[in-house]
Amino acid sequence: MTDRASSPSIAAASRDAQQGSAGTAASRAVRYDAALIALDWGTTALRAYLFDAAGQLLETRASTAGIMNLPRAASEGGFDAAFDAVCGSWLDDAPHLPVIAAGMVGSAQGWKEAPYVETPASADAIVRGIVQVQTTRGIALNIVPGVLERGELPNVMRGEETQIFGALAAGGTGDAGSAVNPSAATGVQQSALIGLPGTHAKWVVVRGARIERFYTFMTGEVFAALSEHTILGRTMTTPDRPDTAAFLRGISVARNHGHAGVLATIFSTRTLGLTAQLTREEQPDYLSGLLIGHELNGLEAVLERQQATLAGRTLRLIGNEALCERYRLALTQFGCQSAELVKHATERGLWRIAVQAGLVTPAASAAPAARIG
Repeated sequence: MTDRASSPSIAAASRDAQQGSAGTAASRAVRYDAALIALDWGTTALRAYLFDAAGQLLETRASTAGIMNLPRAASEGGFDAAFDAVCGSWLDDAPHLPVIAAGMVGSAQGWKEAPYVETPASADAIVRGIVQVQTTRGIALNIVPGVLERGELPNVMRGEETQIFGALAAGGTGDAGSAVNPSAATGVQQSALIGLPGTHAKWVVVRGARIERFYTFMTGEVFAALSEHTILGRTMTTPDRPDTAAFLRGISVARNHGHAGVLATIFSTRTLGLTAQLTREEQPDYLSGLLIGHELNGLEAVLERQQATLAGRTLRLIGNEALCERYRLALTQFGCQSAELVKHATERGLWRIAVQAGLVTPAASAAPAARIG
């Protein structure tokens, strides 16, 4: 068993949790209305949400105790210690709160593996795939499974499925300021395309409120690798602010000259610099546009095989707002003028799955609770 006090990651988690909490008598009073603890537990970070019975957020906490920052073996106690550091005071006030977690915590390297649910995956199938792990407090932590699409080139997601069902629960509105209504998902379009930009960007086709198929593009990770570990990075300088013109130039090159593929165009990041057509500060945004443009070329190609297109399509984006805005701008170059940012998809999804799993019974009506954090 690892000594919790001597573990830097656990100590950091405890400090982060304390900083994220008001820690006052008033905040503790709010917790008496608590009905659910929900965790977004990923590779590098842990975010915790405290909900009341109306689905309103009472409090939010964050720490750096992602699974890669904890001891490799769950038996060493790192997960338990990180969970207690972030959520312990909530459970001190309300020891019988149900707990749900999504993300890499359910991977083979996580606290306990939650086997993938295969496509087409509905919210009900996700609920049936939930596995439990017992904490030292005696709390049953419910872990949401990821999704697997079988085939010659299998595809997986873990954590994004929760965001997707959160986006469906949003009922077509971008913000999640009001209580989550799980029934809102029944009014969703029969077919929807949802994009999740990031290190491993995903594009998900949802049909009949089920995850039917999805595609993964390693765009963010490839950008980092190219700019940090290849000759391209030697002439780059990170600009003070994003250069939209350079970004759109990269999109245009990928769209109009990308028929030979990404490997045939990325070297232009360097050659345009050598010929004084791109400054050092413009090159990172140009490369970003080039890679995102090739990603959207690939997406367009798979959609065309299904007699579909990006042009004129309405779709949803989930993720970092600045990055989603960059994708929204790129999508306009492909004829897609309506890309809606869905905020708070993770919180919505965790709440919806918890309700569907019977972990919490939503209040029929309640006064909105204060949003904290």
